[in-house]
Amino acid sequence: MSSKPPITATPELQFKAASGWLMLFFNLALLVGAVVFIVWSATHVATADGSASSNGIIGGCVALLFAVFMLCGYFTLQPNEARVLILFGHYRGTARKSGFHWANPFYARNRGSAPSKPALAPETSPRSRRVVRMASNFAGYQSLTTKLSLRANNFNSETLKVNDKRGNPVEIAAVVVWRVDNTAQAIFDVEDYGTYVEIQSESAIRSIASRYAYDHGEDNELTLRGGADEVAHALKEELQVRLAKAGVVVEEARLTHLAYAPEIAPAMLRRQQAQAIVAARQIIVQNAVGMVHMALHELDEKDVVKLDDERRAAMVSNLLVVLCGNSEASPVINTGTLYT
Repeated sequence: MSSKPPITATPELQFKAASGWLMLFFNLALLVGAVVFIVWSATHVATADGSASSNGIIGGCVALLFAVFMLCGYFTLQPNEARVLILFGHYRGTARKSGFHWANPFYARNRGSAPSKPALAPETSPRSRRVVRMASNFAGYQSLTTKLSLRANNFNSETLKVNDKRGNPVEIAAVVVWRVDNTAQAIFDVEDYGTYVEIQSESAIRSIASRYAYDHGEDNELTLRGGADEVAHALKEELQVRLAKAGVVVEEARLTHLAYAPEIAPAMLRRQQAQAIVAARQIIVQNAVGMVHMALHELDEKDVVKLDDERRAAMVSNLLVVLCGNSEASPVINTGTLYT
């Protein structure tokens, strides 16, 4: 059974386009010359039958059409912008230098089509977004030009519901800063690199969320809430591996939303409150024991009163009640003795 060879990445080729200003001067000279030649040929009769005049007019018209055809080869590039040059399906190179350029007019202006993406309001719910995007696949297509932006782009993912490492449903979202680095891979190795970035980013966010617990992990265990920097670094590496096929470089990736899913949020809130109360009680008890020990030590050292074990136990109990109680202690005056 023969295995298919792996698909190699398309290398980017540098293309140096001709100066647009120089070619514009040549085109204008050719246009003016062709018009002058046609006029001169029409008014000049070299022979009695006018064959030379007709040949000159035909030649002038051909030159005029060629000059008009040459006018279709001009294009401009802004800083951090590139154009992929495709001639009858063959990749010839990428022009990256900004300015006014000229290239073969037969170079393609479009590189295919993709489903049109509707504009969605920021307050649109995730379910409505998915429905609108699915409907847009049948609504129509938009042409994709051979010009690419090399500037940094922001992709703010939708709020995704994912199960964390312990199976708890959480809501998570992230922002990804990316840019195109290899234009040949972005054009020829994926169908639409913009859609590819969106889908792979959401897939990477789900993968990262399932690797970590939301919070309260084991000893020295990273969590989504406690290890924000480490999780962001892991997300960036995961994205870079996935998006390298499209010639995209990930500049930064960071979580923008993290919360328990609504169905378990109340229970998790009560658990967090209980854990906070227990932690506070531990601190209160530790400090109260230290204060009781200090009080007994001071009484013995300064010989204020001699306490036997039973009176010492009663005093410890009373001090702990006063120090650890939630409300103010109400003193009870004992008119007898401790033993009656």
